[in-house]
Amino acid sequence: MAFRLFEGKEHAASYWRYRISPSHHLIQQVLDFMEKKKVHSFELAVDVGCGSGQGTLLLAKHFASVVGTDVSPAQLEVALEHAKKPNITYKQCVAEELPFADSSVDLVTAMSAFHWFDRQRFLQEAHRVLRPRGCLALLNYTMNMELSYPDCCSHTLNQVCKEFYAALQPYRSPHLGPSSIELYRGTYESLPYPEKEWQECVWVRRSMPLSSYMGMVESFSSYQALLRDDPQRAANLSQDIGQRLMSTMKVSSADTEVEVAVKYFYLLACKPEDA
Repeated sequence: MAFRLFEGKEHAASYWRYRISPSHHLIQQVLDFMEKKKVHSFELAVDVGCGSGQGTLLLAKHFASVVGTDVSPAQLEVALEHAKKPNITYKQCVAEELPFADSSVDLVTAMSAFHWFDRQRFLQEAHRVLRPRGCLALLNYTMNMELSYPDCCSHTLNQVCKEFYAALQPYRSPHLGPSSIELYRGTYESLPYPEKEWQECVWVRRSMPLSSYMGMVESFSSYQALLRDDPQRAANLSQDIGQRLMSTMKVSSADTEVEVAVKYFYLLACKPEDA
C-alpha cells in the first residue's frame, strides 16, 4: 500500500519553504542520460509525488509540457501558487494510477517520493505510461546532512546534527526500512530494464539560515511522527539542538547562514524499445 503523509496545509507550506530541491546539475544528469540513450522526444515529463513542486519547476525549461502529480490537495495548492511557467500543470492522483495514456510520457520522475509509494504498482504504472525509450528517474537524499560554518570545527558541529538524527530514528516509518538508500539500490538491482544507471553519492550544497536547516529536518516524517506523539518533546529537542548548534558556531541568531551539504542518490532507467 502507498503511505499518505505531508498532506496538511501547514506541512505543505513548510515543504515549499524549507525542503532542498535537486540541483540543476542533478537534473542535467537525468537529461544527459536521456540523450545518451538516444531519447529524441522531450514533449512530456511527469513528476510523480511532486509535493509543493520544486522539482517540477526544474523540469519545465527542458520539456514542452510538465505535469506534477500528488495525492495531496494542500501540496498542489502550494505548487500552483509557484507555477509561473505556462507549460506546467498539476493533477491530483495517486502514484499508482496515473492519468496518462499508454506510451505517452518521455520522462517519469519521483523526487524524494518513491519510497512512500506502493513501489511495485508504481513501477508497473510508470512502465505503462512511458514511451519506448522513455526514461524513469528516481531521486532521493539521505537524512544525514552535513553543516559547515567558517572558523567552526565541522566535526563538532556535525556531531550535534548526528544526535538530532539519532533522536528521530525511533520515529522512522517501518515502511522505509532501516535505510532508504538500500531500498532504492534494491529497486535498481531488481528493475528488469537492461539500460539503467545507479549513483549513490552526489553532494548538493546550499547556503541557508540555520533556522531553515532546522525547519527542513522538522519537515521530515520522523520529526512529524515525534511531534504527533509528544509535541513538547519535539519542541524541546528542536530548541536544544538549535541552541547547541549556535553555541558551537559562537553565534546568537538562528538567522546566521550556514552551508548545508545534502547527499543525493539516484536510479535512472530506459524503457526498452520493444517493451
